Amino acid sequence: MYSIVELKGVKCGYRCGYCGNEEGKDSYGMWSHNMTVQDYQDLIDRGWRRSGKYVYKPIMNKTCCPQYTIRCHALNFHPSKTHKKTLKRVNKFLSKGEMPVEKQDEEHEGVLEEIKGRLKPLSTILQRTVAIAAGKTQSFLSGEPMDSVHEEGIRPPPQVSLNIDHSEVQDVTASPDTDTTNSTPPTTPREDAAPAPAEKTSNVMPKPGKGADPSRPPCRKAKDIRKERRLQKDQQMQQEAVSSSPNPTPSKSSSSNQPKSLEEFITESLPNDPLHRLEVRLVRSNPPSPQFKASFDASYQVYKLYQMAIHEDPPDKPSESQFKRFLCDSPLEAETAPDGPDVGYGSFHQQYWLDGRIVAVGVLDILPSCVSSVYLYYHPDFSSLSLGTYSALREIAFTRQLQQQSPKLAYYYLGFYVHSCPKMRYKGQYRPSDLLCPETYSWVPIERCIPRLDVSVYSRLNENAQAGDARALKDLGRVLVLHRRTVMPYAAYARKRKGSNDEKEVEQYASLVGQTCAERILLYRA
Repeated sequence: MYSIVELKGVKCGYRCGYCGNEEGKDSYGMWSHNMTVQDYQDLIDRGWRRSGKYVYKPIMNKTCCPQYTIRCHALNFHPSKTHKKTLKRVNKFLSKGEMPVEKQDEEHEGVLEEIKGRLKPLSTILQRTVAIAAGKTQSFLSGEPMDSVHEEGIRPPPQVSLNIDHSEVQDVTASPDTDTTNSTPPTTPREDAAPAPAEKTSNVMPKPGKGADPSRPPCRKAKDIRKERRLQKDQQMQQEAVSSSPNPTPSKSSSSNQPKSLEEFITESLPNDPLHRLEVRLVRSNPPSPQFKASFDASYQVYKLYQMAIHEDPPDKPSESQFKRFLCDSPLEAETAPDGPDVGYGSFHQQYWLDGRIVAVGVLDILPSCVSSVYLYYHPDFSSLSLGTYSALREIAFTRQLQQQSPKLAYYYLGFYVHSCPKMRYKGQYRPSDLLCPETYSWVPIERCIPRLDVSVYSRLNENAQAGDARALKDLGRVLVLHRRTVMPYAAYARKRKGSNDEKEVEQYASLVGQTCAERILLYRA
């Protein structure tokens, strides 16, 4: 089965939703009539992204707000303090029905955390200076990241289908010497820096009237005191259990010093009979499953309310046809593989049912190496629960679940990271994570990218000046085209169409998708 695309070309000077520049965005787009999951995996690993059946790639060195593809290492992910608060907030609502009074403005929280991160080094230096002057040392803990909700994607334009019957397509190509089997992208080794040792100070007795009072015990952090009290309480409870039970079972905290997993936080504090019941259902959206069809209207109504309340769309804008085009239509074919997940590959809606009604929906693509987040919409009545963050955490947990069935499916793609837009930096807080270099298409740990992006909104993230694009276009003649229901290499097409002036257009397309995809995907030629 072939992927079939039709060029739409460069779209220049349209409005940017991140900075508000009326003519700041530039992107390259194509309409995908259908696409294999492996081809789309390879495309998003080159900076492409879909909106419905429209597949686009920002022109990174021209657009006002460069959008870097970001992926999270799902297996190594640990929730931050803010993530834990969100999970506790939702669980508290489920178990007791307590809804937070004020809406959690996650975007502004992300901005405040960004400012806090910038000021942290100055604050740390000042505190360390004061501590040394006082004749004592002090350890400092790093701040916790903040996060927000998903951003709104580009809506695809209306498109007429080609209605191509694959059984009638004739292949006249020679067998290319390319490997079309599912390839697993190499995992970038992470070199996490070791924490710096605490500074040492001499135990010189301070002069009278200066420094710490030697007659008093040294100051301690409240956090350390709380930890010590918890430890003492755990030890006391353990001793009581030993004395009262002939066959004591060691507590979880005493048997392991490992931090709680994401899955444990998701289910933590939930009683057997909670006040509200939350059920997460995965339904295939393309081709639409019976479950998807049965819940379509309820799902659409939530989307319409979300667009009107959160994005302030007029009532006539989020129409049913626009909803289908934007979030239900997909070029991805439903596929299965012996080493793939049980649910198969393709496009899905992950529905959140609260007491028998839909309150949120996450639109997902399940691909050979990742779960790719497309969009998230929810009922505005539950906005105070931070469902954007909650759904992202559930999707990371879902990725980890799929990885147990398909080992190479190990990443969670969050779409685009936009460093020039402070409210979009929350995606960088789902760590460990990588950004895609826009020139070499290699993955770089986000910690190494931030200093470069602070200097320039567009940056070649790969520090190796000698590195290049491993899948760069090398042979234009081997690019596959579909002409009059016949598959042929571009070299044969050019000979057949003498005087054709589309070579530059085809060359631009092939350079953006890369040699490997260009030899697999069929470029439709009228």
